[in-house]
Amino acid sequence: MGEVSKVTFRERARYWFDNTMSKGTASLIGWLAIVSVALMAVVTGLTLWLAPNEPEGVDHAGELLWISLMHALSPGKVASDEGSITYVAIMFAMSLGGLFIVSMLVGLLSNGLKQKVDRLRRGRSRIVERGHTVILGWSDQVFTIISELVKAQASQKHSVIAIMAERDKLEMEEEIRERLGDLGGTRVVCRTGRPTEPRDLALMNLSTARSVVVLSPARDDPDAHVIKILLALAKREGVRPPVVAALTSSRNLAAARLAGGEDVHLVDSDDTASRLIVQSSRQSGMSVVCMDLLNFDGGEIYLRTPKKLLGVTYGDALHGYETASVIGLRRPSGIVLNPPLDTVIDDGDQVIIIADDDSHVRLAAGRPALEEAAIVTAEKAPTQPERTLLLNWNGRAEQIIRYLDGYVAAGSVLEVATDHPSAGTNLTGLRNLTVNVKDCDTTDRFALESLGVGLFQHVIVLSDDRFDPHHADTRTLMTLLQLRDMQKTLGEHYSIVSEMHDENNRALAEVTEADDIVISDTVIGLLLAQLAENRHLADVFGYLFDSRGSEIYPRPASDYVKTGVEVSFSTVVESARLRGETAIGYRDNLGRNDPPHYGIVLNPDKTRPIVLGTSDSVIVLAER
Repeated sequence: MGEVSKVTFRERARYWFDNTMSKGTASLIGWLAIVSVALMAVVTGLTLWLAPNEPEGVDHAGELLWISLMHALSPGKVASDEGSITYVAIMFAMSLGGLFIVSMLVGLLSNGLKQKVDRLRRGRSRIVERGHTVILGWSDQVFTIISELVKAQASQKHSVIAIMAERDKLEMEEEIRERLGDLGGTRVVCRTGRPTEPRDLALMNLSTARSVVVLSPARDDPDAHVIKILLALAKREGVRPPVVAALTSSRNLAAARLAGGEDVHLVDSDDTASRLIVQSSRQSGMSVVCMDLLNFDGGEIYLRTPKKLLGVTYGDALHGYETASVIGLRRPSGIVLNPPLDTVIDDGDQVIIIADDDSHVRLAAGRPALEEAAIVTAEKAPTQPERTLLLNWNGRAEQIIRYLDGYVAAGSVLEVATDHPSAGTNLTGLRNLTVNVKDCDTTDRFALESLGVGLFQHVIVLSDDRFDPHHADTRTLMTLLQLRDMQKTLGEHYSIVSEMHDENNRALAEVTEADDIVISDTVIGLLLAQLAENRHLADVFGYLFDSRGSEIYPRPASDYVKTGVEVSFSTVVESARLRGETAIGYRDNLGRNDPPHYGIVLNPDKTRPIVLGTSDSVIVLAER
């Protein structure tokens, strides 16, 4: 065994001193006070010894201590000292020592106050709100969620949205102000912290929160971060508010569900975006319809329990509301949209409707007047093999192709054109599609022309994940411009659906007159905001984005009513009903590039006359 060295008194004293100094500003000020008292005592002693009876009129040590203190706090007093050289020299030494002590004290106090201000600036106080919405994490979706929650809570006084992220509090607040402007009566409270730490989560007062939204961050392996937050939330004791979380990969759903428990509703971002891109490629305007349903402007989805409709069939209930559009039923067995027309509404069923405002929903007085002569009874055309061109590649491309395979007829062809190194991998097991991959720079005009784009019915332009989102959107815009110019020059006709990240780029993309532009981040943000406010609608939106059952389709108006003829929307509803479909609105083609609704009119007034043209669409819930 090695020799145990003896600890000296000096080492013990230094160790004790280091420990006291490490206790913070208060400890340092305490040491300065001790040094100051010691210096004052020394100066007083020296004055009594070397310069007795000075200054004139001072009789005891207490007065000398006070004079020493004044010289320490105000070194300039030495200029007014009178007496012997010895006395003046002692007071000068006291003033000099005081100068260093006061300087150190001011520095320590300034540093301590700065630390306190920085702590307050970071927002480390516990939120005392009740009924607030909590957002954990930060991404571009936070602006969509806040803006939608502000609309949803406009009628509530003193509504609060609390955000916690690993960002500076003031930076978050400033960015929200710049992007969103006036938030009306809604107050946004930001806190700097790690949502994965239970100690930081305690600042959000989650036990009194209305709901919690967990965002998927823009970083490597974002789902791991979300799952860790869900674990931290599950570890909390006490009341657990409903939680909505966004994941980027379907592979992580099981782990996230296990981590979050029953109180968590998970949104699969990639799956939802992939389904929407495929549906939009099949039916132009699909993404705009979904965004109109998901936002809090205009038509929203509500659940009603009308006693007057008990025992009525679903087909008859389509005309049952004057100010709302019936789209389905919530039954004990689950959600079903556009059920068979002979489905009877039983006790325990809820009717799912689209209405502008829950307080303005009114039942119809009777059956509406219909322009039956304007109803068209066109038969559905049989599905034919199609040719689709997919430009660019990213992590959800494989999923998009597999969903597309479920929609198209056997013998359909998909050409993938990209210079992405991962393109075309893991595409085995397709039933209806034949996939060919070609190397191509999709921003190059000559490369695009060599593809023979005019031979395809549909073109899908994906965002290339090798580039950051802003640059990827720029490249997508370049591709769309090339395609638009090729259509004009060559007289070709094919639908174009584009995927983008930033909602601000939609205005630029409208110049290209693409048939549909899917802003995946915005759609997911809208969905999270809806579920944060109305968690009971989770199954409704899940059904809408599922390929099974009825889905939303914008279909030619000429398939339902005579174009150019004035009809009521009740007549459109009846025509769709005869086809086993549910009409929920229409799209005016003249307004397809006019924000914010882009020509979409959901739940129109059923009695107001409308004239639909050959380029207009009727929006229906229907089987494929």
